[in-house]
Amino acid sequence: MKTIKTIFALSLFILGLSVFLAAAPVPDDPSLEAKAKDIHTRILSVDTHCDTPGNLLDPKWDIGVRHEPGSENGGQIDLPKMKEGCLDALFFGVFTGQGPLTPDAYAESRSKAMAQIDAINAMTVKYADLVGKATTPADAARLKKEGKRAAFIGLENGYPIGEDMSLVEVFARRGVRYITLCHTSDNQICDSGTDRRNPEDKGLSEFGRKVAAECNRLGIMIDVSHMSDRSFADVLKISKVPVIASHSCCRALCDNPRNLTDDMIKALAANGGVLQVCFFSSYLVSPPPNPERDAAFAALDVKYGSWSDMTADQRAAAIAEYRELHRKFPEPPARVKDVVDHIDHVIKLVGIDYVGIGTDFDGGGGVEDCSDVSQMFRVTMELLRRGYSESQISKIWGGNAFRVLQKVIDIAGAPSL
Repeated sequence: MKTIKTIFALSLFILGLSVFLAAAPVPDDPSLEAKAKDIHTRILSVDTHCDTPGNLLDPKWDIGVRHEPGSENGGQIDLPKMKEGCLDALFFGVFTGQGPLTPDAYAESRSKAMAQIDAINAMTVKYADLVGKATTPADAARLKKEGKRAAFIGLENGYPIGEDMSLVEVFARRGVRYITLCHTSDNQICDSGTDRRNPEDKGLSEFGRKVAAECNRLGIMIDVSHMSDRSFADVLKISKVPVIASHSCCRALCDNPRNLTDDMIKALAANGGVLQVCFFSSYLVSPPPNPERDAAFAALDVKYGSWSDMTADQRAAAIAEYRELHRKFPEPPARVKDVVDHIDHVIKLVGIDYVGIGTDFDGGGGVEDCSDVSQMFRVTMELLRRGYSESQISKIWGGNAFRVLQKVIDIAGAPSL
């Protein structure tokens, strides 16, 4: 069962709501900001996870128009704000919620996934002067030289694959460059880190092992975010190429099952993979104990039950009640310094080559002083404050993730997909 807090985070993009994070004022430092933005003219930056495709399906919402930060239904990402924030490339996460493991449900989720891919493609046609579709690091570099943003595609949740192995190649040919094998619930591929209705962690299923091998064959990165610890370990045993955690953090700094332990980070690095640090506050900092708040949210869990069983009206009601509780019991939001603390932790543990950035904007991500994509350069400002060089910043912002993508493509020999 998903908690109401998770329902709200997911619904931010499904219902087109904004994340209500008021960007706190930060001390003016024009020279540092100018230095950060200057660095971004030379490096290639990528955010490996957002949930903006849900917004693209709304005919009243236009990604080519700048939406004022924090505005109702504005979203955290649009093309003008990407330029303002100095972000060159973005993996648009094609998300489908977890439902029953039945042929009809698989078909329905697949239809929703394809509609989002169609919307991403339509964006690159409508705004061809601003953004282009990308499937390789070379595409991203070329588009930057042309003054455009690069749109990659990731599939968040392997659920739409159903039990049909041929669909992995179908998604690959549609431009999908990573597959997050599960989401917040166990599915036909593997167990999730946040679904312990069955306390046993079964890891990858037999079908899931075949999916992982097929991703290797086709040059698709395997995304281990959301996976259970055993599923993660099973993937690393099977995969012959590096894997990616597209939007996760460090469990040593925030004890959340969505995060990776130090041993998992070491294993990921030994595989050649990369951990892309997420901007989700509850993955970055542990909230202080509040029994009254916990009891209130637990009561909503009981009231509304499973996400997959809700009607649209019930989802809207759940979100409204969650927002009211959020106002009554606000959690201290994380800040950019907390994001960089997690980056620091990975670097101290395994080195500079195994960490990057995956915000989860439009899906619950956002920190107090970087609440949308227009403020992304503030991460670079914090890295500069801590003494990181331009070459190190280049690796964190895109070099590491693109190294993994290129390695996966090269070993598969499938750049034409």
